Amino acid sequence: MPSFAPVQSVQRALVLLTELNRQHVSSISELHRRTGLPKPTIVRLLETLIAEGFAINDSRLGGYQVTSKVAALNSGFHGAPMVIEAARPWATDLTRRFKWPVAVTMLQEDAVVVRFSTIPDSPVSPFHATINMRLSLMSRALGRAYLAYCPKAERQLLVRMLSASRHAEDRPRNLTRTVEQLVRVTRSRGFAERDPNVEPKNSGTIAVPIMADRAVLATLGLTYFRSAVRRSTVIDTLVPALKDARAHIEQSIAAMRAP
Repeated sequence: MPSFAPVQSVQRALVLLTELNRQHVSSISELHRRTGLPKPTIVRLLETLIAEGFAINDSRLGGYQVTSKVAALNSGFHGAPMVIEAARPWATDLTRRFKWPVAVTMLQEDAVVVRFSTIPDSPVSPFHATINMRLSLMSRALGRAYLAYCPKAERQLLVRMLSASRHAEDRPRNLTRTVEQLVRVTRSRGFAERDPNVEPKNSGTIAVPIMADRAVLATLGLTYFRSAVRRSTVIDTLVPALKDARAHIEQSIAAMRAP
């Protein structure tokens, strides 16, 4: 635990920069809606980010966007978990073949967080950026895939954590019964899907777990526009391709772990 209270202004600046980085262009109203920060605070923080070269206000695009300087913020990070290293080429291959973006998530407390994404390689992504985005175990496909296939004891622990979550989408009525139904439906299908009532409603996500020794290491998901992909194509083409990539990833992990 830190020996002093976090600096709120720094926290707010990081929240704003993270959200700004997720979108191609953002208005003050949109940033206010997505972050909950007061508009005057957002304006002051944006002016600071602009002064430091991390953002610009492009009047032609009608809003604010990050600059290439944000890329320098990850220069001190080296390496990635084994599962990300194993998944990267297969996720990239899926996007190369089907054009849709693919993500790999890992568990973080009571949610999964995007650790790798092929959005930069996809010409038709519904999202601008998702790295480090928190995804609910209850409503998101990548989270549901984790919850449905993790060991029973781990799932029971996660349910207790979800019952105390500050996020409303994590605490539906009759949480335990809802989880049981989610597990049953997901396992019978062999893949997880995003709740159709979750924004953005014009896109969907399918996901499968990446497993080793009966534990879920990560989840692999593909996102598509509902208007562009028939349901039959999702079931007959995209789901089998996702499962095949998952099998190759698990084989790669096993090879990496072998002496």
